[in-house]
Amino acid sequence: MKRILLTGMSGTGKSTVIRELAARGYKAVDADSDEFSQWVEIEGEASAEVTPVDGNRDWVWREDCIQDLLSTEDTDVLFVSGYAENMPTFFPQFDLIVLLSAPASVIVERLRTRTTNQYGKRSEEVARVLSLVESIEPRLRCAAGYEIDTRIPLSEVVATLLQLVQSQP
Repeated sequence: MKRILLTGMSGTGKSTVIRELAARGYKAVDADSDEFSQWVEIEGEASAEVTPVDGNRDWVWREDCIQDLLSTEDTDVLFVSGYAENMPTFFPQFDLIVLLSAPASVIVERLRTRTTNQYGKRSEEVARVLSLVESIEPRLRCAAGYEIDTRIPLSEVVATLLQLVQSQP
C-alpha cells in the first residue's frame, strides 16, 4: 500500500484536494478533523517551540488514530491530508510527502472566502497562518519530495498528484 501525505498551510487547498480524491474513489482522509486530531494544552518549554492556535492550545494529530490509519492495509493507495506539530513523527511511514503551496495573497483570499472551515476568519488567525508560511513551510518543503502550487485548477493539481503517485515504486 502506498501512503501519501498532502501537507501545507491553511488555505493551500488540502481539504479541497482530499475531497476531490475521495470523490474519485480513493481512500482519502482529512486528518484535520475531530476523528484524527484534538486540542492539547501546550505548556512550559514546548510552548516556545510551537505556535499555538488558540491561547496555549494547539490542534495536533491523535497519534493512536493516525497510527491505526497508517497500519490498516485495506487499499492500494491512502491519501492523508493535514498539518500538525506532531506529524513529523509519522513521516517515515509515508511513501510520498507532497507540499501544497500558494502565495500569501492567495492564501489570505481563500481563508477570507472559504465556507467549509471557519479558521482564518479572524485577523489573528490570518497573521498566524502567514507567520507559519514563513517559519514552518520551509521545513515542510525540505521534508516533501514534491511541491504543487495550488493556483492551478483543481483538476490539474489532482492530475499532477496522481502522476506522482504512479511514478512511485
